[in-house]
Formats: sequence, structure tokens, C-alpha cells
Amino acid sequence: MSYLFQEHSGQKQLRFTICVSGAAGGHTVGESSHLAEKLGEEIARHGHILTTGATVGLPLHAAVGAKRAGGMSVGFSPAASLREHLRKYRLPFEPFDFINFTGLEYVGRDLYLVQSSDAIITVGGRFGSLHEFTSALEARKPCGVLLGSGGAADMIPKLVQVLDPGVRNLVIYDTDPKSLVSKMEKILRADYEDIRKQFSETDHFWYVGQDKKKRAG
Repeated sequence: MSYLFQEHSGQKQLRFTICVSGAAGGHTVGESSHLAEKLGEEIARHGHILTTGATVGLPLHAAVGAKRAGGMSVGFSPAASLREHLRKYRLPFEPFDFINFTGLEYVGRDLYLVQSSDAIITVGGRFGSLHEFTSALEARKPCGVLLGSGGAADMIPKLVQVLDPGVRNLVIYDTDPKSLVSKMEKILRADYEDIRKQFSETDHFWYVGQDKKKRAG
């Protein structure tokens, strides 16, 4: 779910979707809300798009941070409609630029959210965040873990060590939100460099010429 954006230098770069996964409730929300907001801010400042589960708690704080920094925030709701989102699940409507009403309830929403993101960062978290982390790892997506934020995030290093998923190189640890986002961006840019080059070449727009030929014929 990557998008192009034009840098001031005139060089095209990819704009990535980075998911912030964290607890909707519990003690880590109060303890690590400032860290979640900082993650959202840094994702926005790097020119990328924040994705979350369109829920309360730490994901909401990340969305607040992204909007405060002038970024874009996309939420993936377990609900099938705005009515369900507000009345059945009692989830926030702001500060999202767009909400994808998946209708998949929480378990299905988690998978859809992960598959729709280029990378995931875990801050705090409970079982739902752990589910999103393991799903992202199984999908071979880069997984950032903000150590010192409590909950699932601080348990992941031990779990990775004991369970040995075989792709531990995809798990990036840091205690600083700014540094962690920079590391994730570096990994994503390296992984998508061939795509960036393709978008930068004029012959990528071959379909425009093809369309003109059809109309001329």
C-alpha cells in the first residue's frame, strides 16, 4: 500500500503506510501515550501515512500525533459502517482522514490492517497487539518494537528468542520513537528501491501511449 510523493529536490520517493499497533486499554495507555503520539508525529514528519485499528488508547494517540504534525491518518475499523463503528463498537471517528469499514470484526480487522500496511510498529500492547505483530511477521513485513513502552512490546524480544520465528532479522528494536521510525524508513526504502526507480522512469507510463494508440486506431 505504498504511494508516490514528490520531494522538494524533485526526486520521486515512495510514501509508505506504517501501522502503529498498541493497547486500546490498560496501564500502558497512560504510561506510553506520549510515546505513541511521538511515533505518529515522526511517521508524518517523514512524509509517510499512519495506519491504525481506528480504535482508542495508544493507536488513537498515534493518530493524534500524526495529525498534529500535518500527516495523514487512515483507520481500519472492525465495523461494517459508521453507525456500527460509533454505536456498536463505540470507537472514535476523529482524527482520521479516512476510515476503512472492514466489517471483519476485530480478528479479521487485524489481518486486513497488517496486510494493508508496509510495516508495523508495536508500542505497549496486549493480546490484540501481539496478534498484529505475529501476523505481520508471518507476512514477512518489517516489525518495529518500541522497547520501554511496556506490555507486549517489552515481551516480544523474549518471545522471538524462545520461539525463533526464522525471520528475526525483520524485527527492529529501539527505545526512541524518532530513531525507530528512521530505521523502518531505511529498511522500506531499500526494499522498494527497484520500484522507486521504475516509477522514476518515463517509460513506466507505457499505458498512456497504449491508450493513445487504441484511440487513434
